[in-house]
Amino acid sequence: MKPTPASERVRIRRRPARGSYDLDLVRSIFDDALLCHVALVDAGDPVVLPTLHVRIGDELLIHGARQNRMMTRVAAGAPVCVEATVVDSLVLGRSVLQNSVNYRSAVVMGEGRAVEDPDEVLPRMHALIDKWTPGRLPFLRPLTDAELRSVLLVSVPITEVSAKVRTGDAHDVDADRSRPVWAGQLPLRVVAGAPVPDDHVPTGMPVPDHLVGWGEGRSGV
Repeated sequence: MKPTPASERVRIRRRPARGSYDLDLVRSIFDDALLCHVALVDAGDPVVLPTLHVRIGDELLIHGARQNRMMTRVAAGAPVCVEATVVDSLVLGRSVLQNSVNYRSAVVMGEGRAVEDPDEVLPRMHALIDKWTPGRLPFLRPLTDAELRSVLLVSVPITEVSAKVRTGDAHDVDADRSRPVWAGQLPLRVVAGAPVPDDHVPTGMPVPDHLVGWGEGRSGV
């Protein structure tokens, strides 16, 4: 059976054929995206802020300092919308309006909760590191108790969701297809440059393997 929206507020109305409420698709998009955007209303004003995230099961985790106003509002249960997009290619058509992008986007709506138990916070912070740079965690100094207390970790349940995906070429009208204009797709992906050491790395210290191969095998990266 095709998944249905968990609520009317996540129902896709514009181009619904591109929409999906499949949890596996939503999970994969948040896994592939390096950045998400958190939207909420603060003191009557709409606010959208970018942040890093990680998904564990059916919870989306974001973190920040305990003094971070956005984090404290979300942790207190303010209604929140979290969005992530992966751009897969530029779509190049033969007319101005037929230039577009192929993308995968996901939206989660709901209320966040603060993760306070240190036994929960620590593995989730480790998961954040593993998402950004898999294989790096064993090389790092462990978090101290004071550092753990300084972090506010918020979990948003992945239950009220929608996804939207565009694939394929431009939708040129038949009359334009005979024009001598190159059309098609320009695939895009995030490519890491050469690692640049800071001033305190010992001379001659090799770049670790987990940075040399960063992004290999990762969809959209």
